Amino acid sequence: MHVTRREAIVSALFGAGSIGLRALATGLPASVLLNPRTSLADACASRERAQYLIWATSGSGDPSNANVPGTYDDPGIAHSLDPAMAPTPMTLSGKTYTAAKPWASLPQAVLDRACFFHHTTLTNSHANEGKVLKLMGAVKRQEMLISLLAKNLAPCLSTVQAEPASISGEVITFGGRILPALTPVGLRDVFVSPKGPLTNLQALRDADLDRVHEVLKQSGNSIQRSYLERMANSKNELRNISDSLLANLSNIRANDLDGQLTAAVSLIQMNVSPASVIFIPFGGDNHSDANLARETAQHVSGCGAIATLMQRLATAKLQDRVTFVLMNVFGRSLNRPQRMGRDHLGNHHCSVIIGKRIRGSVVGGVVKAGNDYAATPIDSKTGLPATAGADIRFEETLGAVGKTIAAAVGLSSEVLNDQITTGKIVQAALTP
Repeated sequence: MHVTRREAIVSALFGAGSIGLRALATGLPASVLLNPRTSLADACASRERAQYLIWATSGSGDPSNANVPGTYDDPGIAHSLDPAMAPTPMTLSGKTYTAAKPWASLPQAVLDRACFFHHTTLTNSHANEGKVLKLMGAVKRQEMLISLLAKNLAPCLSTVQAEPASISGEVITFGGRILPALTPVGLRDVFVSPKGPLTNLQALRDADLDRVHEVLKQSGNSIQRSYLERMANSKNELRNISDSLLANLSNIRANDLDGQLTAAVSLIQMNVSPASVIFIPFGGDNHSDANLARETAQHVSGCGAIATLMQRLATAKLQDRVTFVLMNVFGRSLNRPQRMGRDHLGNHHCSVIIGKRIRGSVVGGVVKAGNDYAATPIDSKTGLPATAGADIRFEETLGAVGKTIAAAVGLSSEVLNDQITTGKIVQAALTP
């Protein structure tokens, strides 16, 4: 039997029998559609805490670490002299910090739930991006952190697949298997057409709801029927979902950053995967970057992309359902003269985490180390840098950021402490 490329993509995204499309159409979890006689009770004890993930990563080792809050206290740290990168005050949880203007210019509502987490990645090699995403071996079974999180979040979010959706071009693995790369334009071409799968949602909704209603009429109880009425999409809700998705996907023009943002939000709206992987450039591998010009331009565009993403999530009413993470393979040198570029720096990186359960904060910091700088040890209770007496050692800061992200998106302390073998959760980075 011949299978078209369109059919293959739809099958890959929505599973056999288009179960994902049917879940989207009805508003019901796929498990209920597959077996309406189940109890319809939540299979996930922490369902209300589970967050979708949009994860930005780069094997280039962008200099995103060089201009964040925490890098302006030492005058020896080099920054761009361009006015677009001027040192600018910003407020996180009532405390004032200094950062480059693009970071400080993020909307205050975004900064109120943004954590700048200073840590090491324990490598300065581009080839080790996959190892960094595995927290340099700290995730059991050599799983990537994003894949571990997705696997645990999928039952709570009732997504079609547990695997992350890779739309960045970066190599992402799940259970040791390299995931296929999706492209924004490819997704647009599949869904935005007169015969695309989103045009048939009304018929799918009516057929499945009629079937489930009939099953519960015969053998269901009042609790199950109440759950069905509460969860099922109305025709108006479905029409709004379909129109919104078609409009958003129609706006994709290229496989560029804007296209990635649209695709990532749309995949969450379609409940395909718990996590999407994108790429936001912040200067790239800028050994030779005269006057840090590329670093400047891409900080302006990169922070602008984060602001755009947050606005699109808010428009889709997903601002409280999605956590954003920026984590790259390593940071860049902090002491390089402005007229030059920056070298690799494995001793310091700064992950950025933005989400509902993230407190506006700076965790850790930088300290002079040899000819350059390094991340400091961290006090797990306060999040403050501590050169002595810290309970998170320098070598454990990568594991600590991983555990803190895992806690923010809803994994229990039992699961994350079992699956991530180093570091501690930094409670100061999280809301109660």
